[in-house]
Amino acid sequence: MKIDIKKIAFGALIASMYTALTLLFAPISYGAVQFRISEALAVLPYFTPVAIYGLFIGCIISNIFGGNGIHDILFGSLATLAAAAATYRIRSKLLAPLPPVLINALVVGAMLSMLYELDLFMSMLTVGIGQFVVLYVLGLPLIFYLDKRRSKIFGEMLSKYRR
Repeated sequence: MKIDIKKIAFGALIASMYTALTLLFAPISYGAVQFRISEALAVLPYFTPVAIYGLFIGCIISNIFGGNGIHDILFGSLATLAAAAATYRIRSKLLAPLPPVLINALVVGAMLSMLYELDLFMSMLTVGIGQFVVLYVLGLPLIFYLDKRRSKIFGEMLSKYRR
């Protein structure tokens, strides 16, 4: 099995950017109502599967610092992994931000509802709104920006769907 150092480094770069953005904007990244700016990067699997692992690891690290304990580390990070894998399969730029919005609204919303004893529907709604705003206001323009430069930025890591 060949180890691809470029892919490992690219995944590590995504993980570090996700973590840095989450911690930089910590006051709005955690809690019952959140606008996690780093979630704009959740569109990156649209271009490359390498981003799936980078986002997952970045989310794990971010959630370790988040204060919601093992529930967030486990379920929040698995939600990011599932959303990233689903985003990789999406072929429409306009729909690529949708899996993280929906999956996080359901999973993270349910988890926060339990942790903070909030109404389940309202918790899912507030997480979904936060995700929608971040992913469609920041993430969608990021897709269009990166799409114009995709071969230069992603090179051989570019998804088979985007070549």
